[in-house]
Amino acid sequence: MDRIKFANGKQKVFLNLVIGRLNAVSLRGILQFGFNIPYSTLKNYYNEYRLLPKNLFEDLCLVAKIDSSKIDYEVVKGSWGQVKGGSISKRGKSRSEKKEKSVSPMSFLNPKISRNIKVGLCPTCS
Repeated sequence: MDRIKFANGKQKVFLNLVIGRLNAVSLRGILQFGFNIPYSTLKNYYNEYRLLPKNLFEDLCLVAKIDSSKIDYEVVKGSWGQVKGGSISKRGKSRSEKKEKSVSPMSFLNPKISRNIKVGLCPTCS
């Protein structure tokens, strides 16, 4: 799905223009014109956290009777801003790629005590 990218701060100006042309009281008033999007999503568009979808932009221009050719915007692909897959994660290497540490059988003991204990020999044989 293609998206519409405005200059910084202009998406809010566009939505304010739509609110004014529709004689809506607020941003929530746009929803009474038959747009099937949640109010929280509309707020995200208004606060410029997300880019407007192209079909919503065209519908807003149609309902508010705005000529879209007079507005300065850029159409970006749906994958714009997404991270490519397959990169190394933040956690680092997977368990299978890590080097296995050699663990001594006495590692659970106190290190000061474990130095004096010989592993595998009986106490009377030493």
